[in-house]
Amino acid sequence: MGKKKEVDDRFKKFGTVSFAAITKINDFVTSLEEGKVMGTRCTDCGMMLFPPRADCHQCLASNMEWFEVSGTGKLVTYSKLEYAPMGFKEDLPYSIAVLDYGDYKVFGRIASDVPEDQIKLGMEMKTVANELPNKQLNYVFQQIG
Repeated sequence: MGKKKEVDDRFKKFGTVSFAAITKINDFVTSLEEGKVMGTRCTDCGMMLFPPRADCHQCLASNMEWFEVSGTGKLVTYSKLEYAPMGFKEDLPYSIAVLDYGDYKVFGRIASDVPEDQIKLGMEMKTVANELPNKQLNYVFQQIG
């Protein structure tokens, strides 16, 4: 009999509710465990992708390398959610947003400790790895300063 193939299911640790247990980019979760938020860059065309992808949607190559989401991004849009999809009801209210890092954009949540009256379009924020109370991992946007 052949050896049973091991299943790499690290992705089940990602997010408040994880709907995808298996993916080709499970190293993303390991990076979060190490306190880093990572995206992928296509080594063929240079396209930077977040969330990370195993394949480039621009040139269709599968030659990807990891890069760390670091520095500051500008808040380009956000929305405060009063209603949530399945599995997120306990988190309400929370704000989702997009940060523009120049070569790529990151979609995510604004950290719950950022006062709502201080959220302004164009403000600089950073993306940081985060551990939830239930030990799941995600990333959030924090205010600079």
